[in-house]
Amino acid sequence: MRRNRSADWVRRLTSESCLSTNDLIWPMFVQEGYSEHTPVPSMPGVERLSIDLAVEATGQAKALGIPAVAIFPVTPPELKTPDGKEATNSDNLVCRTVRAIKERHDDIGVICDVALDPYTTHGQDGIVRNGKIVNDETVEVLCQQAFIQATAGCDIIAPSDMMDGRIGAIRAALDAENLQDVGLLAYSAKYASAFYGPFRDAVGSAQNLGTADKRTYQMNPANTDEAMREVELDIAEGADMVMVKPGMPYLDIVRRVKETFGVPTFAYQVSGEYAMLRGAADQGWLDWDKVILESLVSFKRAGADGVLTYAALEIAKLLRA
Repeated sequence: MRRNRSADWVRRLTSESCLSTNDLIWPMFVQEGYSEHTPVPSMPGVERLSIDLAVEATGQAKALGIPAVAIFPVTPPELKTPDGKEATNSDNLVCRTVRAIKERHDDIGVICDVALDPYTTHGQDGIVRNGKIVNDETVEVLCQQAFIQATAGCDIIAPSDMMDGRIGAIRAALDAENLQDVGLLAYSAKYASAFYGPFRDAVGSAQNLGTADKRTYQMNPANTDEAMREVELDIAEGADMVMVKPGMPYLDIVRRVKETFGVPTFAYQVSGEYAMLRGAADQGWLDWDKVILESLVSFKRAGADGVLTYAALEIAKLLRA
């Protein structure tokens, strides 16, 4: 076995998995203001960017060969309501960001999150009635949210809310408005994970959610067969791509989804995964460049076609070095 490991050229020649910039999607946090960048304390190296800086950063991603960026808003507290109605405002932060990016960079993909948690005073992904998330009423609002994002220029709608039936409803709503070319990336196997904490800090929903949880609509981390049913339903409803979230703790799910369905399968290296690697590296306990590349190779080895990672820019630069 040592002969195929004896030199760099033969190791490259016999490599079973290959990571490239084509595998990267860069999640970006956008905020109001001009020329404003605000560090996220729980995600060292990650910043919230005003629209003008987000446009500039998108240009950097494009120059590095990254195919797409994913937009997540930091909604001002005064615009949050129990029903999250700012999500359906065609001039909200996300829509203005998408329009600005597409005006300057129409040859890079823009992915938009569809969920209400950045817009609600309670931090849940859906509308709450008498302490319960009301699925069908929420889906109606998600369809409106998807429509305004698509008309702003979004290329791929990515519903992360985990409401039942939302993929089929959104597909039908977009098709009815002659938006058939807009893709759907379904967060199909999204687990009720403790690894989302820094993300909620970044978008400002952690305080709103408080001690509540999302276990009535996100998946039980103990389940794998359930993930297969979720993915199967989303594909049947019209999803073009599916996602597993979080990533590294759920690589078995990535593998099973890819082998079972053979559809474009993505994974999200979520905020907690990024934060623990970055935090350990900042303490000198890990070599950042090596562990971040190794972690991304693990996604590819499991069968992921692409990965959302906050380190996308750094990874792209390392791959070019």
